[in-house]
Amino acid sequence: MSEEEGQLEARLEEQEEFEPPEGFVSQANVTDEGIYDEFEENWPDCWTAAADLLDWDEEYDQVLDDSNPPFYEWFTGGKLNVSDNCLDRHLEERGDEVAIEWIGEPTDEDNRTFTYEELHREVNEFAAALRDLGVEEDDVVTMYMPMVPELPVAMLACARIGAPHSVVFAGFSAEALATRMNSADSEFLVTCDGYYRRGDALDHFEKANEGLDGVDHDATTVVVDRLGDEGHGHDLAENQHDYAELVADNEGAEIDPVERDAEDMLFLMYTSGTTGKPKGVKHTTAGYLAWTAWTSQAVLDIKPDDTYWCSADIGWITGHSYIVYGPLALGTTSVMYEGTPDHPERDRLWEIVEEYEVDQLYTAPTAIRAFMKWGKQFPEEHDLSSLRLLGTVGEPINPRAWKWYYQHIGNEECPVVDTWWQTETGGMMVTTLPGVKQMKPGSAGPPLPGLDVRIVDTEGEEVEPGRAGYLTVNKPWPGMLRTLYQNDERFVEEYWAEYSDVDSDDPDDWVYFPEDGAKIDEDGYITVLGRVDDVLNVSGHRLGTMEIESAIVGVEGVAEAAVVGGDHEMKGEAVYAYVILEDGFDGDEEMRSRIVEGVEDAIGPIARPEAVVFTPELPKTRSGKIMRRLLEQIANDEELGDTTTLRNPEIVKDIQQKARSDD
Repeated sequence: MSEEEGQLEARLEEQEEFEPPEGFVSQANVTDEGIYDEFEENWPDCWTAAADLLDWDEEYDQVLDDSNPPFYEWFTGGKLNVSDNCLDRHLEERGDEVAIEWIGEPTDEDNRTFTYEELHREVNEFAAALRDLGVEEDDVVTMYMPMVPELPVAMLACARIGAPHSVVFAGFSAEALATRMNSADSEFLVTCDGYYRRGDALDHFEKANEGLDGVDHDATTVVVDRLGDEGHGHDLAENQHDYAELVADNEGAEIDPVERDAEDMLFLMYTSGTTGKPKGVKHTTAGYLAWTAWTSQAVLDIKPDDTYWCSADIGWITGHSYIVYGPLALGTTSVMYEGTPDHPERDRLWEIVEEYEVDQLYTAPTAIRAFMKWGKQFPEEHDLSSLRLLGTVGEPINPRAWKWYYQHIGNEECPVVDTWWQTETGGMMVTTLPGVKQMKPGSAGPPLPGLDVRIVDTEGEEVEPGRAGYLTVNKPWPGMLRTLYQNDERFVEEYWAEYSDVDSDDPDDWVYFPEDGAKIDEDGYITVLGRVDDVLNVSGHRLGTMEIESAIVGVEGVAEAAVVGGDHEMKGEAVYAYVILEDGFDGDEEMRSRIVEGVEDAIGPIARPEAVVFTPELPKTRSGKIMRRLLEQIANDEELGDTTTLRNPEIVKDIQQKARSDD
């Protein structure tokens, strides 16, 4: 590292607040700080700003109907169609512009470009095919697909004919598929023969069929041929149909978009619950689309001329909101990538950014930590000057990773939006408006305009700045879930009962509780500390695992960390840390001491790790989530549970042996 680079690193390390770059502000979609006061004064009518981004078949009568909390309704009386808003209305001015830029994994020959006109044509043809198969308005169509372009086609085709969709992440098991189809009473499945991962052609169809065996009713299946000659030679059963043939049979078909009520269901998305039984989160037509369009414009600064890339999987809510619905509602170009960021080489993402001149990159802290570990030389090999904005999603990002992202990917010229939200919220809730607010690495930022987010204690009283508490949302918002599918009682119990007066008809008495811990500073910036169930109780002190992990990753040489609680005779629960180091750093006693000191300096001696275990990998599910349950079992020297859902099951025993040898 040169002396100049060293001085720059030192300056960034000390800096705690960053102003939005002037070049960005000069062109940003939202630049008036008065928007916060304006939305507060005009609430809930302020959300006409979101509704105005859509085309309505019939205007709404009321912005918010809060007469039956917590079953709020938005834009009541209005009618529209989501497919029409994402496709048809762009055809006259942007029909020849690219809607989806799909990048396959193996070779550039697999890449496919869909203009708005081409995407509109295929959506219409598949919508006609779905009707031929018997799909009617309000039928739930399940999709069990990886990142192939037929997935957004199928989603938009369903929206066109008024059939809600339920996308199941392709990495989930056959049993998970069956559970979700049974729960949704879904009689239709769209899937594929397989897909590519790190150069290998994976068989997906066999897993889909295994799932169908567990569905307790007949189901009609559509199968996309992704692998071609590299496929596994499956024969289709009598009630299974080839996607390409269906589309070809309906060539040139045009389906009028079905007029949907604002509160009609657009899709179900199943998410894990505390009971172990998945929850079917219900999102509706108008409020959800308005919310994703508004946040895409205000936070991600998306414009029609942009090439925008969210690197999430459409199997998760991030992909729904910020690959498909939000960007397409705004008429921009949305990038889809089938592969992983390190195949065939560790510069694959930066190669794509350079080739397609990507304007915004929205990715996860997990990926950023991997980029840090691999080294800055990989992004430095590419021209990333097209980037205008960077974003993070999925988990809190620690300050060190934030600053690395800001410096080495954004060249200190791109604002970084650190966004907190959930499947249930439909879209972003807490983050900076990049053309208005300064950024504080490690803190997501203030609530978006029009939102009332508070940090409270166990009694529901607001905590003082700097103290940890529970994040709550005290007013409804357009993108919110409406209920849990066929389970209103569980909806109230899981999300509203903790801090609400459930016997009250007054909406002011109802508080949404997302089960996340957080703290707020004197400027109203919120730092999310992680799930409430990711809180350790050490000697009577509640410590957020995310806060401890952030402190560990702040130590030079640490790439990633996972913290769990282990049984302790004196403390009740002790901190156990599992740590991945960057290349070139050794997991020796000196490093272990530096980590312990880093935690004590950041949080205090009470958070001192009982053990620090160095490992080359952490056990992760196929969706990339750390399997903390297994790490807890290792910490407590218990028998290991099921590892079959992991993408790297072999690492668990390695960590177990390492932990025992370190005792």
